[in-house]
Amino acid sequence: MMDYSRTHTATTTATATPMRPGTPESSPFADSITPIPRANPFASPFTSRPGSTNASSSALHQQILNQRYFHSRRVRKGEVERPWMDKKDPREKWVTIIPLIGLFVGFAIAGFLVYDGMKTVVNHVYCPVLDEDFSGGFNTKIWTKEAEVGGFGYAPSLGLLQACTDETFRNGQFEQTTTTEENVFIQDGMLHIKPTLQDAKLIETNTVIDLRKQGICSSTVWTDCVAVTNTTNGTIVNPVKSGRINSKKGATIKYGRVEVTAQLPAGDWLWPAIWMLPVKDTYGVWPQSGEIDIAESRGNNYTYAQGGDNIISSALHWGPNTANDAWWRTNVKRNALHTTFAKTFHTFGMEWSEKYLFTYIDTRLLQVLYTNFNQPLWARGNFPLSDSNGTRLIDPWSQTGIDATPFDEEFYLILNVAVGGTNGWFKDGASGKPWVDQSPTAKKDFWDSRKSWQPTWQDKGHMIVKSVKMWQQQGYKGC
Repeated sequence: MMDYSRTHTATTTATATPMRPGTPESSPFADSITPIPRANPFASPFTSRPGSTNASSSALHQQILNQRYFHSRRVRKGEVERPWMDKKDPREKWVTIIPLIGLFVGFAIAGFLVYDGMKTVVNHVYCPVLDEDFSGGFNTKIWTKEAEVGGFGYAPSLGLLQACTDETFRNGQFEQTTTTEENVFIQDGMLHIKPTLQDAKLIETNTVIDLRKQGICSSTVWTDCVAVTNTTNGTIVNPVKSGRINSKKGATIKYGRVEVTAQLPAGDWLWPAIWMLPVKDTYGVWPQSGEIDIAESRGNNYTYAQGGDNIISSALHWGPNTANDAWWRTNVKRNALHTTFAKTFHTFGMEWSEKYLFTYIDTRLLQVLYTNFNQPLWARGNFPLSDSNGTRLIDPWSQTGIDATPFDEEFYLILNVAVGGTNGWFKDGASGKPWVDQSPTAKKDFWDSRKSWQPTWQDKGHMIVKSVKMWQQQGYKGC
């Protein structure tokens, strides 16, 4: 029999809540489906406001802490079997031992090489010759002020005619060096060598400067002592005055060290130099007996094409005659590091022995020129068999048997500030050079352009020398 009560109830329910087709409620399995709770994406995570139906903030915070955002994938000890560890290969230890042996051998070899290198370095013993700080003034027992008007360089004392005409022997410098305190003086305990303008009257009118009559000329060559202004042909006396001093009287060395702490000058066409010449021309006239240039520079600024006060050069001059001076084989330049040599003081040094000669700046580690005397200089020079006029060239150093010759004699120190010149130190046609070397009126052309270069001398147009030190190597000259 049918149960009408159930049918009536089902009918009543269906009538009360109609079912939409396609909804879970309309499914015959609706009684077995549990709805999935969904979070409101627009609900605020903050539940502290009154009336909020979300969980409290502390409960939510605790729920976040309980969640595991990161899960470690690290294999823990004992989780995975490692059968290869049960029995070790005895050869595996050599994988570690062999590299360690290699490292040990490498360190041992490196240590030996360092030791052997240090052992072969010769540490010379020196005797002090000069320690000059100019605190006691200008010491005339050591220093001599040179007075000349000839432009310097070698001039043969073989007669007036040759001395006047053989210009290849000369630098043709424009300065007259004086013995007055106008150009060489002590100030604030330091030596100053300062170029100044010549008296205009001596240039604008016919004049003769004769240092012999004044009894102060440093040379025996006539052209070194006499200068003339001839307004007709454009010849003038030296357009500027400057200073040059040497230690020939009181401080010389044969092998040893020299250190000069100085600030070089800044100014167009200035030519500062710290250098050495032999006490005697043992092997003949220059350059047969040699010349040592510790430091030379130019006062022009860094824009100058050949390098201005930001560059110094060191060189050795040597050769059978002036036309075959092999200085270019022993010449090196050094740039200042982000500065100039006129901005502050630097120590210009030289170390010299039978085996080598090198120059340096501030420290022996910052070398400029390094020359080994490991073969005779005649062989190194590779000189021709004869000069341009057919005269056979003869080795002037062959009799000594010393590779360092001619740099095996006594030398003395020279400090000077030259100006201009006609030997090529300032290249023709470069950077506004106002004269030409071969011009007979080169000095006058330089003088006429003084409005362009003289103002550049105002601030630092002089060399300042703080100290000079010289040492003699032990075993020579009684040391």
